[in-house]
Amino acid sequence: MELLYSHGFQGILLLLIGAAAYIISTVGAGGGALLTIPGVSAIIGISSTAPIVNLGAFVGRPSRFWLFRKTIDWKIVLYYLPASAAGTFTAAYFFKASPVAWIQLCMGLFLVSTLFQYKYGKKRSSFAMRRIFFIPIGFFVSLIGTFTGGIGPVQNPFYLNLKLSKETMIGTKTANSFFMGLFQLIGYSSWGLFTNEMIFFGICLGIGATIGNIIGKRIVVQISEKVFLRFVLVIMVVSGIVLIIESLFMLYN
Repeated sequence: MELLYSHGFQGILLLLIGAAAYIISTVGAGGGALLTIPGVSAIIGISSTAPIVNLGAFVGRPSRFWLFRKTIDWKIVLYYLPASAAGTFTAAYFFKASPVAWIQLCMGLFLVSTLFQYKYGKKRSSFAMRRIFFIPIGFFVSLIGTFTGGIGPVQNPFYLNLKLSKETMIGTKTANSFFMGLFQLIGYSSWGLFTNEMIFFGICLGIGATIGNIIGKRIVVQISEKVFLRFVLVIMVVSGIVLIIESLFMLYN
């Protein structure tokens, strides 16, 4: 109750940020955590952003998991999870001394380039993809995502190139992200990176994310695969720009 009185306004702001970000990310197949990073950083501070963003995403994921449970490709999940666990615990161990600016910059440039790879939404795929490739993808995404708080859109080109339906892509990404989030929370907790305030802020963000997921699902089922692809491309490019700006800020400050 004391946290509610002292940080209630910040909690409400985070709830609203979470709702808006996850409406967008549900329609665009990811990016919710990444879209919340600027707002969380401005309200709470950069040093606590990654744990709060990942906790908020984890709180919100069960709702999206349930909404898309029937469309999950479990073969991809089985490849992804062991590597994801390894990447997460490796990142949590080195969390307090993790220079990731250059990696974020490269990922940002990669995401912006997808606009040209998919010819502004006219192409459905841009390179050959197999499910087994999700082993290294799971390790890399969980490693960097644990450091930064969220890089979900980086995975989108790999899902798109498997030519999954929009519901299968969202459902499978959600399942992978849910279990990765569980690993991240275990990693953060085991190294004493959470405080009571951070848990409160993460829950507020997660409640907003849950609201956003429910609204976003209603939109997804009404749009075509072509429109969905364009939404995904927009989210990837916007997320790439955010990553580039953040990485340049870290490099020059």
